[in-house]
Amino acid sequence: FILVPILCPVLIMMGADPVWLGVMIAMNLQTSFLTPPFGFALFYLRAAAPASVKTTQIWRGAVPYIGLQLVALSLVAFFPALATALPTWMLGN
Repeated sequence: FILVPILCPVLIMMGADPVWLGVMIAMNLQTSFLTPPFGFALFYLRAAAPASVKTTQIWRGAVPYIGLQLVALSLVAFFPALATALPTWMLGN
């Protein structure tokens, strides 16, 4: 979050769509909740899981979801219309 106020105005001046930029930031943030070293969502799951479930099992189980999020993030990065089509359609622009 430190770089967002610095980079957002620069990227918008370079022609980046603010909606696309917001979606990219949100998707990156969601991915960070599942990845080490922080992985807040994994620690929440650890607290809710039975004692028989090991932390390493939780972390290994998250790997496919991290991969899916990275694929989705890449798709939105390369095809910005995926992020802007619905708002554009709803606003009638």
